[in-house]
Amino acid sequence: MAPHHHDAEMSGDYWEQRWAGADHPEAAAEHPYLQRELAGLTPGTAVDAGCGAGSEAIWLAAHGWTTTGADVSASALRLAADRADQAGVTVDWVHADLTDWAPAEPVDLVTTFYAHPEGDQLAFYRRLSDWVAPGGTLLVVGHLHHDGAHSEGDHSDGDHSEGDHPGPPEQTKVTADWISEVLPAGRWRIESATGESRSVVDPQGKTQRLHDAVVRATRTA
Repeated sequence: MAPHHHDAEMSGDYWEQRWAGADHPEAAAEHPYLQRELAGLTPGTAVDAGCGAGSEAIWLAAHGWTTTGADVSASALRLAADRADQAGVTVDWVHADLTDWAPAEPVDLVTTFYAHPEGDQLAFYRRLSDWVAPGGTLLVVGHLHHDGAHSEGDHSDGDHSEGDHPGPPEQTKVTADWISEVLPAGRWRIESATGESRSVVDPQGKTQRLHDAVVRATRTA
């Protein structure tokens, strides 16, 4: 059974201060799970929830999706818009609190990557699932939680980023099983649910190890 996590610090002001400050998060390359998990899908309408600097939304737009990137930080969206212009793609950027905003109508694809709301993490994923049209896809990538055993196919050596990078806050960590549990079997078919590890190199040339919970599901009703 998944715990219920809450964190008042993950507010809109928190994220705006991070993106507006000199030490804001890096505008990293898009997640490798996009290509793997979305291969074979016919492009349609998409929302990237908590898009940050826009890497995933830009990738989706470049691959034929009519894409909306939504985030609570105006500074992040300005950076995302500049990057989309440089890439020559069109994305509809929306400045919104995703705990009360929703697209005007259901979409064919909802993605989210490490988005941390103010409130319960799994309730946030459940909310995003309501945005998906029947026959559409939900792709969630979150920080992986370990319960003492390395499960779900993950063979990593911990649940924190390594090197000089601190790990993600405990309340943001989930497992693929926990995410799957908030998607009712009568309405969803789980296509993939894994715990994974990967290494990335930061702009300073340092390698860090990331541990991810990845779930892709199709809405059946």
